[in-house]
Amino acid sequence: MDLDYVKNAVDSVVREVSKAVIGYDLEVRLLFGCLLVGGHVLVEGFPGLAKTSLAKAFARTLGLSFSRVQFTPDLLPSDITGSLIFNPRVGDFEVRLGPIFANIVLADEINRAPPKVQSALLEAMQEGQVTIAGKPHELPKPFMVIATQNPIELEGTYPLPEAQLDRFTVRIRLSYPSEDVEFRIASDIELGNVNLVNTVLSRDDIVKMQSLVKSVRVDDSITRYIVRLVRGTRSMRDVKIGASPRAAQMLGKLARAWALLDGRDYVIPDDVKQLAPYVLNHRIITVGTDPNIVIRQLIQQTPTPLMENVIRRT
Repeated sequence: MDLDYVKNAVDSVVREVSKAVIGYDLEVRLLFGCLLVGGHVLVEGFPGLAKTSLAKAFARTLGLSFSRVQFTPDLLPSDITGSLIFNPRVGDFEVRLGPIFANIVLADEINRAPPKVQSALLEAMQEGQVTIAGKPHELPKPFMVIATQNPIELEGTYPLPEAQLDRFTVRIRLSYPSEDVEFRIASDIELGNVNLVNTVLSRDDIVKMQSLVKSVRVDDSITRYIVRLVRGTRSMRDVKIGASPRAAQMLGKLARAWALLDGRDYVIPDDVKQLAPYVLNHRIITVGTDPNIVIRQLIQQTPTPLMENVIRRT
């Protein structure tokens, strides 16, 4: 498997997803990049912006197992992880695995479930396993959680705690489409039909691509740039709590995958600049200011490594 294959593969995934959901090419690439680094994604947007359809269409292209959990106030942790069930045929208890045991899990409207249920995802997202009746059970690989939430509804919702937000590699905020895209949505009656999406990759393809990410080179100047961006969030005037070291780790990992998706085996500064808002926007707490505005200011004032030095050393 070479670099051109990976680049063509992600292009194929984007084309297939666009059969059901249009206007989200960048978001699909972000989902793919997160999958390659074993990350998880929080998708936030107003009702009707195809958050669920985007996740379902993406999963359908990959040939991976998929499950959807609709989060509600009466959901129990065992409804996600599984539980012990008495089997009268054998006269003993047996484990019944929950919907978390899939390669891609869609946690729909995650902020509608109480904190106890939300926390059931923590072990799965961080450790790749869940505990049922005191025994650990390993989740299938690759494993990825795509969670959605509506940012405007407050009644009957439970905001995600910072500890859980930090487990998401990126937060994607969907906005309203352009007029041309909305015209296509209104005129094409087939849009939204996820059944039109074909599988273009296999589990083996994904696993091989994940191993390729580790071979992508990152110059020390790029790593230093990432660290300075993350540390810079802690000294910005409108930031109450800055990003943790995990943010630097996640940004470095995702930058490697981003380079791979572009057909390169080395990271460039623009990879970091493009990904930083998605990796950092849910990891900082600001006072009266949009986190994305703070991040843009931070990127503008942080010195960028010289491209010629990066390319020469890599």
